[in-house]
Amino acid sequence: MKVTIIGLGLIGGSMALDLRKAGVATKLMGLDQNLSNAKKAVDLKIVDEVLPENEALAKADLVILAIPVNALCAFLPSVLDAVNKNAVVIDAGSTKKMICNSVANHPKRNQFVASHPIAGTEFSGPEAAFNGLFENKTNIICEQEKSSAKALTTAEKVFKTLGMNTIFMEPEEHDKHVAYVSHLSHVSSFLLGQTVLDIEKDEKNIFDLAGSGFASTVRLAKSSPEMWTPIFEQNAEYLSQALLEYIMHLQKFQYHLQKRDAKELHKIMTKANDIKRILKS
Repeated sequence: MKVTIIGLGLIGGSMALDLRKAGVATKLMGLDQNLSNAKKAVDLKIVDEVLPENEALAKADLVILAIPVNALCAFLPSVLDAVNKNAVVIDAGSTKKMICNSVANHPKRNQFVASHPIAGTEFSGPEAAFNGLFENKTNIICEQEKSSAKALTTAEKVFKTLGMNTIFMEPEEHDKHVAYVSHLSHVSSFLLGQTVLDIEKDEKNIFDLAGSGFASTVRLAKSSPEMWTPIFEQNAEYLSQALLEYIMHLQKFQYHLQKRDAKELHKIMTKANDIKRILKS
C-alpha cells in the first residue's frame, strides 16, 4: 500500500515507522510545511521521499493527516478533492467535531475516517518518532456510519497494525471526554510549570528541590504550544467546563487547607485514590 503521511512529527513519523516495519506500507511518501522536518524525515528513513503535494496525494492508497487541528480543518477538504476515488484518508486529530463538520458535505466524505489515536509524548518533530508509540493504546473512530466499508476496513487494519484497540464515539461525545482525560491534564501541566517558573524568578534554588513528582506532573508542559493551542481553541466549550470543575475542587482543597482540617484533606485524597481502580498501571 502506498502511504502519504502529512505531518512528519511524533505522531505521523511513528505511524510511518510502524507501518513500514509491519510491511503494510510498500512506499512511504511525506509532506510537511517545515522543510527542515521534511528533510530530517527522509534522512531518518521515516519516509522514502517528500513529493509535491498534488503528486503525493494522487499516488496514495492511504493518506494520514497528523497535523495541528486548525490546519487539519482547513486542509482536509482539499485533500479529499485531490485523492483518487479508491484512496482512504485518515486523520489523527485530538478534536473531532470541527474536523468532521469541515467535510460533512464533501462528495468524497465516505473515503474519510475520523480518528484519534490517543498516544504521544511531550516531544515533537521527526526525531521524536519511534516504533511502538501506539502499542496497547486506544484509538477512537467517529461517525463510522459516514465512512465506506472499505475505508473503515483499511483504517481498522492500520490501527490494529499499530497495536491499538479501536472504539467508536460520536464527535461531541469524544470532545467532551477528552477534555477531561487529556486536555485538562495538559492545561494543568502548562500552568503548574508557569506557576513554578514565576516563583523561580525570586527563589533561585527552587529547581534544586524539584524531585520526580514534580518532573512527572509537569512533563506535559514541554508539549508543543503550536499543537495544543488550536486543540484548546477547538474544544473550548468542554474544556472550559472541565476547568470550572477542576477549579472548584482546588478551591475546596484550599479552604480545608487554610482551616488546617486534616480530616477533610485526608478524605479528599482518599476519594481521589479511587483512580487506581481505573488506572491499573
